[in-house]
Amino acid sequence: MAGGNFISAAGGGGDNPDEYPGKLTVYVAMTCIMAAMGGLIFGYDIGISGGVTSMDPFLKRFFMSVYQKEALNTSTNQYCKFDSQLLTLFTSSLYVAALFASIVASHVSKKRGRKVTMALGGLFFLIGAILNAAAIHISMLILGRILLGIGVGFANQSVPIYLSEVAPYKYRGTFNVLFQMAITIGILIANLVNFGTSKISGGWGWRVSLGGAAVPALVILVSSMFLSDSPSSLIDRGKKEEAEQLLKKIRGVDNVNAEFNDLVMASEASKKVERPWNNLLFVRKYRPQLVLSLLIPSLQQLTGINVVMFYAPVLFQTLGFKSNASLMSAAITGGVNVGATFISVFCTDKFGRRILFFWGGIFMCIFQTAVAALIGAKFGTTGNATDLPLWFAALVVVCICVFVANFAYSWGPLGWLVPSEISPLEVRSAAQCVTVSMNMFFTFGVAQIFLKMLCGMKFGLFIFFAAFVLIMTVFVYLYVPETKNIPIEEMSQVWREHWYWKKFVADDDAEPKPLGNGFKPAKEIV
Repeated sequence: MAGGNFISAAGGGGDNPDEYPGKLTVYVAMTCIMAAMGGLIFGYDIGISGGVTSMDPFLKRFFMSVYQKEALNTSTNQYCKFDSQLLTLFTSSLYVAALFASIVASHVSKKRGRKVTMALGGLFFLIGAILNAAAIHISMLILGRILLGIGVGFANQSVPIYLSEVAPYKYRGTFNVLFQMAITIGILIANLVNFGTSKISGGWGWRVSLGGAAVPALVILVSSMFLSDSPSSLIDRGKKEEAEQLLKKIRGVDNVNAEFNDLVMASEASKKVERPWNNLLFVRKYRPQLVLSLLIPSLQQLTGINVVMFYAPVLFQTLGFKSNASLMSAAITGGVNVGATFISVFCTDKFGRRILFFWGGIFMCIFQTAVAALIGAKFGTTGNATDLPLWFAALVVVCICVFVANFAYSWGPLGWLVPSEISPLEVRSAAQCVTVSMNMFFTFGVAQIFLKMLCGMKFGLFIFFAAFVLIMTVFVYLYVPETKNIPIEEMSQVWREHWYWKKFVADDDAEPKPLGNGFKPAKEIV
């Protein structure tokens, strides 16, 4: 283990001497782990919001009309009991702020680097957490939510790109999935915090829950101070010598000429593109990147996963669970989410993206339909049900947990990984901005209208989401290529060899090129 190298990644006398030489070093592993912690802030907020908005002291303090409506609501219609647009606006407003912040963050990321963008994300999130914990008026609460949203926008813009650029190409999927792992850990921690703070006498437990967001904010803020920027970002900002030395350090070898030259060529090509947004949106050869950057994050949210993550306590209460039982069930769901994400950590680079996308989608569709059938059988269209048996409650939790587990190894991590690795440097920041913006837009939309849709569509809401899961599974089968083991700067050939996308990127004036430095495209698995 001399020099901190512990796994050989490629090259150096292997079967394919043209591959980038290098090793998976302790330095790059620690760097990627620290960067991936940026997902904690997003996950913590997803998990904390639903729990806090189910706490009576919080509602009494800031949403008295909502509390009075729920306290006086004697209806047994479980579908409509918690419908409140004011309350969901509080939850989902963060994602509007994140949407617009990601646009600013894309420019900051390109001009100042990924490291600075991550640090700013942590700083904004920290200030927002402090404001929310100290809130004495709803204006402080909303301002805090906006700052939290800015932090999420900056972190989600920079972290996935950073991980894709720094990690060795054979381990890019594994390290990028750590971002989703951090999100799931953040959700689980938030669920456990809510369960604990709900028991605090005096009615101030919600302050601990909201103020706890300062911890993951400090983690990413402090971690970013110890990170180096990515070689691609350094080269793009004219720091070639620093980038070359860094590349040698993170690859653990001195012979990085092939990879370094490819990065320099990519940077020079990107500088010839004066308007990356115009190119991404209107130039034909970038159509695959644009479509996937738009559809993957949109479909990720239309799985209904954030319905479960945001409103797990409210959802389980709606299904007849008591308050503490609903928080505990949400914590169980969060634990399953974390555990299943490990499947993706170990399998993404071994088996590929498509197979996880595909089978995750199939099982999500099956078990979401099962949830709809169970709820429909017990609550019908009236939403009236009393004395729910224990076996029924347990079966609903199991089906939801299986649904969450299949999301956790497929559309959860891959929804961030694939968009971050498919775009050339000249449009990479713009494409990631599109990914984050669409994710935040649909997160906002689903969060805002979920309770209204539940009231109107009843158990059919879960069929609605299951239908989208089926659509996106077909979409993956037809239009998402395999990107396993392809260096990020060699990705263009993937599109030239795809049955559909090749019509957009084919260059009739040039001979087809091999997939860079001897790389061969991964075989289709599905």
